[in-house]
Amino acid sequence: MKIYFEEGQQVSEEIRLTMEKAAARCLQLEGFDEEEQDRTEISVTFVSGEEIRVLNRDYRDTDRVTDVLSFPQFDDLNDLPGFGDICLGDVVICKDRAAEQAEEFGHSFEREIIYLFTHSILHLLGYDHMEPADKQEMRAREEEVMEYLGIRRQTL
Repeated sequence: MKIYFEEGQQVSEEIRLTMEKAAARCLQLEGFDEEEQDRTEISVTFVSGEEIRVLNRDYRDTDRVTDVLSFPQFDDLNDLPGFGDICLGDVVICKDRAAEQAEEFGHSFEREIIYLFTHSILHLLGYDHMEPADKQEMRAREEEVMEYLGIRRQTL
């Protein structure tokens, strides 16, 4: 698993390693073997509230600030290449909104970043939360990954 950050947007070593572990666990749970996991790439960009509002407006026709956006490379995971790199897609996280939500939910900023990243990876893997059953399935998978990481609301 390779995670690429927008130039000049490095995170701490602890957060980077936790993001790698979260992404690897998501892939593993979706049936990616070790070779496929090694070939998978994801890009991560941190943006301001205004930047994510514009992206949300332009790509989702929703003119408001959101916490995270996911831009999957594949509509169907059956279309993944059998060789070479697998660019799963792009994750865009709003640091401003992450900080607000961390305070609102009573946990650390770092925990919120990991949660949003995990949420976004699941979107890249085809999960959605538009319908109640889909939302329940996605939330259960998020909790499974966060539990695997040992991250609770008061940790990290």
